[in-house]
Amino acid sequence: MAIQSVQAVTPFSKAERAELKPEVTPYKAQQNFADFLKESLNQVSQADATSNDMTSKLIRGENVDLHQVLIAGQKASVAMQLTMEVRNKAVEAYQEIMRMQM
Repeated sequence: MAIQSVQAVTPFSKAERAELKPEVTPYKAQQNFADFLKESLNQVSQADATSNDMTSKLIRGENVDLHQVLIAGQKASVAMQLTMEVRNKAVEAYQEIMRMQM
């Protein structure tokens, strides 16, 4: 069994490499990221609203399990903490860029 030479593999032409590139413009990537952030913030807001609603139901004496209220509260708390950490990292990255000397 003969081993074929590595040179037998044809290199990609420039046209083939261009076809493999994703067609995402910087503007489109920025819009996708902005949409992702908006959706994430909406989910955090929804988790907080759910927690508040369940707490109110428990206070009014409606049929809500205490453990479900506590779980909803923790989910909202963790989501908010994650949001704040992402915000802190974004601010830190921005400040680092601003400190760069040109």
